[in-house]
Amino acid sequence: MTTPTSAVPRAATAGRLSFDDDGAALTFTVNGRPIATYTYKPADDQYESPRPFFHPLTTLGGDEVTISRPWDHVWHKGLSWALPNVGRHNFWGGATYTRATEYANLDNNGAMTHGSFTGIDQSEAAITASESLTWTSQEGEPVIAERRRFRIQLLEEEAGGHAAGAYAILFETRMSNISGEEISIGSPTTEGRHNAGYGGLFWRGPRSFTGGTFLNQDGAGTDEFMGTRSPWIAFTGKHDGSCRSSTIAFVEDSGNPGAPNQWFARSSIFACLGSAPFFSAEVPLREGSPLMYRYAVVIADGGVDTERAQRLADAAQAALGSWA
Repeated sequence: MTTPTSAVPRAATAGRLSFDDDGAALTFTVNGRPIATYTYKPADDQYESPRPFFHPLTTLGGDEVTISRPWDHVWHKGLSWALPNVGRHNFWGGATYTRATEYANLDNNGAMTHGSFTGIDQSEAAITASESLTWTSQEGEPVIAERRRFRIQLLEEEAGGHAAGAYAILFETRMSNISGEEISIGSPTTEGRHNAGYGGLFWRGPRSFTGGTFLNQDGAGTDEFMGTRSPWIAFTGKHDGSCRSSTIAFVEDSGNPGAPNQWFARSSIFACLGSAPFFSAEVPLREGSPLMYRYAVVIADGGVDTERAQRLADAAQAALGSWA
């Protein structure tokens, strides 16, 4: 059932999952413990390209796996959809990289502004929010109309209904050009900077995750995964204090344009991972021809070997497939 948020009670429960809306953020809990907060009305400076974001995100066991506004890149916001080179606009934050200027502050930082939640869908082990947003230039002119959906869903890794400490954020965006002109979406790499193809659904990990390990179906490693293509990729890091491990896995919908797209994957300096559909080639966004991308981001307690990572990826891919 779809319920307009105007009629949704402040706290609603769907099985073990529940959510609370304080007017600026949705907070999702499992058995009363917060696992994900989605800030849809940020109070960020224009230079940071204000946009909705997930932070904090924690595992079901309570370990936090995101960082927001780190001092080195204050525009990094937990997990968010962010694009640095959208025609002349920057919806990533910070300086913009172009062939003509390299990195420079170009007074082009736009904003993704929440319009409304058109519905909240609830089932026994999942909650879906549907959202409308308008992307505007730094001057306030409309650039993109976005229809976004995301779903918080508990995962079952094993047969027999045994849940093994993981959930997924399913994410779907449909972007329509309303600027009145053709827009090409690219990245610093399409502007000439080597291996800097960031832009998409981007995750920034906690400081203690620096030096963690990436894994896909072909093996494990660190920074050599930058720019690679695979249906899924996982990252495992360790927490200070508890010394436990947690894993983040990105799974791409096979129906995405250009799938499998490249991944922006970094272990050294700081831990980050992101879908990067505009990594090495610009993609036109034409009026009347929307672009749609879908992903699953898995948050799991503990580390993974290839078998467990594949099991999580399969569960997430199945969830994407059944999420009409």
